[in-house]
Amino acid sequence: MANKTDLGRRKPLKLKTGSFDRNAAMARMGMVAGASFAGHTLGNLFRSKAGREARNRDFYVKQAQYLANELGQLKGSVMKVGQMLSVYGQYFMPPEAIEVLRSLQDDSPPVAWDDLEPVVIERLGRDRLAEIEIDPEPLAAASLGQVHRATRKSDGRQLCVKVQYPQLADAIDSDIRTLTSIVRLARLAPKGVELTSIMEEVREMIYREVDYDRELRMTREFSQRLAGDERYVVPEVFPEYSTETILVTSYEAADHVQSERVKNLPQPRRNELGESALNLFFLEFFDWGIVQTDPHFGNYKVRVDENGEHDQLVLIDFGATREFAPRFLGAYYDTVAGAFESDADKLIDGAIGINLLRRDSPQHVFDSFAKLGMLMIEPFRKQPPAELSTPDGKYKWGESDLFWRVSRAVQDAAISRWFRIPPREIVFLHRRLGGVFVLLSVFDTELNSHDLLARYLYKPDGRIRPEA
Repeated sequence: MANKTDLGRRKPLKLKTGSFDRNAAMARMGMVAGASFAGHTLGNLFRSKAGREARNRDFYVKQAQYLANELGQLKGSVMKVGQMLSVYGQYFMPPEAIEVLRSLQDDSPPVAWDDLEPVVIERLGRDRLAEIEIDPEPLAAASLGQVHRATRKSDGRQLCVKVQYPQLADAIDSDIRTLTSIVRLARLAPKGVELTSIMEEVREMIYREVDYDRELRMTREFSQRLAGDERYVVPEVFPEYSTETILVTSYEAADHVQSERVKNLPQPRRNELGESALNLFFLEFFDWGIVQTDPHFGNYKVRVDENGEHDQLVLIDFGATREFAPRFLGAYYDTVAGAFESDADKLIDGAIGINLLRRDSPQHVFDSFAKLGMLMIEPFRKQPPAELSTPDGKYKWGESDLFWRVSRAVQDAAISRWFRIPPREIVFLHRRLGGVFVLLSVFDTELNSHDLLARYLYKPDGRIRPEA
């Protein structure tokens, strides 16, 4: 979500929730995208191969930029689909287009309070709403809703009110059908890609994120699981003020992870924050099988300890939480263990078990995938690469470009007809894992994580846990 500092400098949107406005806007997008491709194809007829390639790159950037701008104005599920395409698209879309669509993750102007207030009154009722005072200036805004700070009048308790944009859920199905056609017209998905099935998975993800009853339960679930662990803060939920489309939690004061205050923390404290972030991901995946898969920086904040001892991660927004089946977990653990142990056969068997590789793939595909797996495990080696290590063997996340090296390797692998678009479990799991890698880089963490991963990966008797 965009934060309040950024929102204050941006003009609020008048939300297009009416079906006529949205359909007209999306029809215009389709016509412009199709016309752009026709003109681009005609212009390429008399160009050299090098000229066509250069012009293609420029074309993909312009097409994606146009879609990103238009989706940002519409908000709602179409913008969320754009965000999800930046995640899925790395497996089949041009890299130039992916970079533009990724901008949708952070760049979301707020909706005017005048548009939202009548909706809040209708959903909560005037009597219940009279118990709290809501600040009309949003704290944060995203594609599906925005957050406002509020005060409970009876005791001054500070709250966060998350409001889903009106009529959003009703438009999801039609928005996805229309946007699927637009992506095809814009030629951002190559022939042969099962775009319909990909969009169906995106549809399920969006429905999960607009289910505020489920998010309330997941917030409470994380709060209970992390109770007593002083490294983490999870907001309290207030069911009495919450509905299917409004979620009210406690306001938790904290700093943005990229704030100057966090950047200026001493190295040991930033190392501790990085280890807490990594430990949380391992805890969710290896122990619980329940992972909050949205790595957006707005979902992780830092409560700086005024006494200079133990800073805390404040965890916000559990709408993208996914549960993973034991069978998938077992095969995925084999994949991780294979990379951790430098055992290519185990790594490949695990990848086949989660339908990431075909068993009849040629050896060069297995070799390429094994190389990718070994690359991802780089920070967890007992002895990381010398150029990225401190004298005492800690991995220097702030100097590493591992996330981008892995992204390039994935895109290169995706070109092969033998490489499958990963199952959705993998896509969203790696979305969060990539976010953890970037977060540790932002903290400029120096950490040897070998023993931490080993503790989660193996049972006390040395066997992988759990068994597939």
